[in-house]
Amino acid sequence: MNSLRARLDKRLWGLIALGIGAAIWPAAGWAVEQAPSPITPQAEPFELAQVRLLDGPFREAMLRDKAYLLNLDPDRLLHNFRVNAGLPSSAKPYGGWEDPNCELRGHSLGHYLSACSLMYASTGDEELKRRVDRIVAALAQCQAASPARGFHAGYLSAFPESFIDRVEKREAVWAPWYTLHKIYAGLLDASQLCGNTQALDVLVQAAGWVQFRVDRLPEAQMQESLKTEFGGMNEVLANLYGVTHKPEHLRLARAFDHRAVFDPLARQEDHLNGLHANTQIPKLIGAAREYEVTGELRCRDIARFGWQRIALHRSYVIGGHSDQEHFFPITDFGQHLSPETAETCNTYNMLKLTRHLFAWEPGAETMDFYERALYNHILASQDPEQGMFVYLMSLKPGHFKTYSTPENSFWCCVGTGMENHAKYADTIYFHGEDALYVNLFIPSELAWQEQGITLRQETTFPASDTTRLTFHCEQPRALSLRIRYPSWAAVSNGVAKASAGAQPAGYSVSVNGKPQKIKQGPGSYVEIKRKWRDGDVVSVHLPMGLRTEWLPGDTRNAALLYGPVVLAGELGIDGMPSPYAKDQTDLIKVPTPALPAVAPDLSSLLSQVEPVSGQPLVFKLRCAGRSDPVLLEPFYRVHHQRYTVYWPVGPATAAANQQL
Repeated sequence: MNSLRARLDKRLWGLIALGIGAAIWPAAGWAVEQAPSPITPQAEPFELAQVRLLDGPFREAMLRDKAYLLNLDPDRLLHNFRVNAGLPSSAKPYGGWEDPNCELRGHSLGHYLSACSLMYASTGDEELKRRVDRIVAALAQCQAASPARGFHAGYLSAFPESFIDRVEKREAVWAPWYTLHKIYAGLLDASQLCGNTQALDVLVQAAGWVQFRVDRLPEAQMQESLKTEFGGMNEVLANLYGVTHKPEHLRLARAFDHRAVFDPLARQEDHLNGLHANTQIPKLIGAAREYEVTGELRCRDIARFGWQRIALHRSYVIGGHSDQEHFFPITDFGQHLSPETAETCNTYNMLKLTRHLFAWEPGAETMDFYERALYNHILASQDPEQGMFVYLMSLKPGHFKTYSTPENSFWCCVGTGMENHAKYADTIYFHGEDALYVNLFIPSELAWQEQGITLRQETTFPASDTTRLTFHCEQPRALSLRIRYPSWAAVSNGVAKASAGAQPAGYSVSVNGKPQKIKQGPGSYVEIKRKWRDGDVVSVHLPMGLRTEWLPGDTRNAALLYGPVVLAGELGIDGMPSPYAKDQTDLIKVPTPALPAVAPDLSSLLSQVEPVSGQPLVFKLRCAGRSDPVLLEPFYRVHHQRYTVYWPVGPATAAANQQL
């Protein structure tokens, strides 16, 4: 991996500025742009190969995902590509969205390339790299054979090029640019994470084909074509530009900037109601990436305002958003506790977007959201028995999680799911030139070779409220250590403490046993500047307590949390079918039982919760008219049974977000 230090960051998510001074070439109908002026991020992630997960729930999820990746047959994923290119294939195609008759066929291979590349970087398992190399070689053969099938030079897909004709003519078709984005992103990941030079060659040729398709369209027609979901085409082309420095790649990225969505966001106007949610978020990631490589403030403002509206105003307590895959008015959350809430792909993309914003301006607000969504949606979305994936994270009280099948689903959230659990190490730590950010409290070991430092984080958080950071230094090193002080850490021993700016009792940091003075309050980073020496130990105490959050804009339904962890009530398996489904909506109509009566107000709700002795993160909730209490566990640990995250409470007499 060290030979690839000059490349973009491990996911090419826009964190290393590249100096480029060429003008942007105009295409038909497109204005000439000024030479780009890349930004310098305030913080950057470490390469995945520099961070190794230690024992804990995230490593367990990663290893389950790795087993699934290794169980898939690359030839079966390649089947539709070979058939489309006129090459022989004796493999049995997979089902679901990879069925030969599905118009989205091929997207899973792109995700698989990304996931194997990420998992190789995360684990060093050479079998994953061998699979990546094998797939890239096969795709190169398909690309070379495509002109003989009547496709234009550079075309590479599992479906015919006529699908793009249908997009340009505004005819019905299922998102071919979306699928091409996944394939291109997979090739770029193979290039950057596995050092596969052929992958970059194939992608550059594919970008030449994109240029042929885009340059022949008048601007108005191009913008009309963007009404068909196109994934993150602007992102992957901007990422490619960051590697090749070729101006045409940036120009192509900008051609996929959807002005009908971008213009209101640039004016700080939220017109998202009714839009397909996951169609929009990749566009914002593309805007973020364009800002990073050009310095164009309009792109920054689009990405930042979009993130604020979705993360802070349109999200459920688990960090996910949308119902039936669409945005809805923020006043209507009470009508949207359905079996089709919180598409997991959306949160996958929101975490990518959050990383960009954090790099520009490191702060606890973005990382608090990242932690919330990571624990309570992404980690919660993997089946612990078979490693399968949740598409729509049901928040309907009394419903359950529905998982994919190993060979006959291949939904979009299977594709992003393969990636999700391969890259848990990518945000635990960030760094500046002489600063180290500890963002997440996940057991892991960081090897910062440039500074001659290894940092080992040992913790069972959130099952415990402490983490221990041990430095191993080749020689003493002056460094600013910045540790997140989460907004939820304002409680200690069940008592609400001081507001931001004061120092709540409970949160503490010590170095080699010596307490450190903390000037910051919750929702910030605590900074310790010193010369670090081999064997230095930093201990952090993170006070956690029970608290509630209303459903946004609603004072009839409340969720229970302990620290950053959303607690779900376990409601048994009566009348529950097998939770595995070929189609993501197969089980949405399964009847749900009535919830037990809970409490007239938030104070009463909290007073009815008590911890279960000897079982970390397990509580019991006393309910009126029910002899046995309902067990509460972290949502990420609740599987294969009915549950509720939101409890009916009323009349509401206590303030939202009350803390004990």
